[in-house]
Amino acid sequence: MPPILNKNKKDLAEQEGRILLAISDLQNERILRVAQAARIYKIPRTTLQKRLSGTQQRSQIRANNHKLTQFEEESLVKWIHDLDKRGLPPRHSLVREMANYLLSQHGNQQVGEKWVYNLVKRRPEIESKFSRKYNYERAKCEDPKIIQEYFDRIREVILEYGILPEDIYNFDETGFAMGLCETAKVITGSDRYARPKLLQPGDREWVTAIEAVNSTGWALPSYIIFKAKKYMRLGWFEDLPANWIINISDNGWTTDKIGLEWLKLHFIPLTSDRSIGKYRMLILDGHGSHLTAEFDRICTENNIIPVCMPPHSSHLLQPLDVGCFAVLKRHYGQLVEQRMRLGFNHIDKFDFLTAFPMARTMAYKAQNVRNSFASTGLVPFNPNRVYQQLTVRLKTPTPPPSRSSDTQSSCLQTPQDPRPFKRQMTTIKKQVSQHIKNPSEDFYKAITQMSKAYEMRKEIHDLRAAHGKEKKKRQKSKKQISLERGVIREEAQALVQGQIEASQAVTTAPAEPELPVSHPPVRRQFRCSGCGIEGHKITTCPNRTSN
Repeated sequence: MPPILNKNKKDLAEQEGRILLAISDLQNERILRVAQAARIYKIPRTTLQKRLSGTQQRSQIRANNHKLTQFEEESLVKWIHDLDKRGLPPRHSLVREMANYLLSQHGNQQVGEKWVYNLVKRRPEIESKFSRKYNYERAKCEDPKIIQEYFDRIREVILEYGILPEDIYNFDETGFAMGLCETAKVITGSDRYARPKLLQPGDREWVTAIEAVNSTGWALPSYIIFKAKKYMRLGWFEDLPANWIINISDNGWTTDKIGLEWLKLHFIPLTSDRSIGKYRMLILDGHGSHLTAEFDRICTENNIIPVCMPPHSSHLLQPLDVGCFAVLKRHYGQLVEQRMRLGFNHIDKFDFLTAFPMARTMAYKAQNVRNSFASTGLVPFNPNRVYQQLTVRLKTPTPPPSRSSDTQSSCLQTPQDPRPFKRQMTTIKKQVSQHIKNPSEDFYKAITQMSKAYEMRKEIHDLRAAHGKEKKKRQKSKKQISLERGVIREEAQALVQGQIEASQAVTTAPAEPELPVSHPPVRRQFRCSGCGIEGHKITTCPNRTSN
């Protein structure tokens, strides 16, 4: 009897169970003949006869076209697992070379191009994935022993000084190239071969922001470091949020001097009134500006306990790196990209000071900061949150939301941006096509025109807003301030006001007494030698005597 090809797995499993029962009854002599057992259990007689003669089930037999033996294939899979555990997962080409080497031991055969793909498909214990670049120094520091020593040190400091969870802070520096956008996924034509290119302003001037956050979700005002030699502009401070500080350095990076200034004039004054206990803990990395004797002395005098993380471990242990900086740079890159789409090809310091506070507001949300401290195992204190990240774990994907609920909710909300407007228009078209057999083309054309009109209106609104910002930027003050430390907006305005008053005082000072007016010298008239009267000429004098 030929095999039935349209049987599913459930039917095959039931048939296999009946075959095993028939074999058991024949071996125990409860049934004497094979034909009778096949008729009772409704199985093919030939299949039962072959199974009694020693033939195995087809699903348990290795395919005839496999080039490697079962032992060789098991050894190859074990070799793949061994390389994966050492952080060197093999490529497809390397697995193919190893298989060819095994085949060379007993012949001249070689595997095909898709052999590795078929191996992964039939072996559930291995899987093909894209690799991710990973720093070797970071990999070395992901040693559970090193991480455990760090958390033991945190626990000892908390117990020794009685530090409360509300008094735990983290600070670090992050850098920006002002005119560069972040890499993002985009939608392009399927016929494109190379990766799509996104135009960028290309302004690579470096800006550094010193940021600090508290475990309760509060973020300190930013400390911005621009690249400049000597002068700051008053216009930088016009739209700057309160208590933000701007400083300058030769290359836009932080220095030991700026690090000490941030600690003395920014961190300590802003956190002293908010402290609940006597001591504050400051989590920091091993940057050179943090590991100075003066920095440690100031911390000791102000009851600040600095705790340094192991090197190359900030991606696991630093709250700012885990949950804030990536979000901050992504939002800033989106704002730069929006400005590029409006036709502005240059990003300067005024543009940075306009976009950066907006991106910071979206990134430093209270819940996001609290989740960052929780993910790094600090507040609440739970080192297992980090230990679990040191091994590969399978994650259950979140099920997608119901499309019906999305459709209903999108129809009930008023669209505020072009994207939800397009989505709603698509939903309306779909619903109309389902309820109307022959929808009018004029109706579709009207909906499309309304959608384009909304997009044009949105684009005009964005252009007007962008040009308004440009006009406002050109009106900002260009007066320069020469200082050797960072200042906030009020201090900068006070310094400029003092310069203006001093210049006005010079112009309105009392004038010196005037000197008497000096007249030009008058030439003396000649006296006539004849009559002695001034002004007479000898040739016209009546009293002139002739010789």
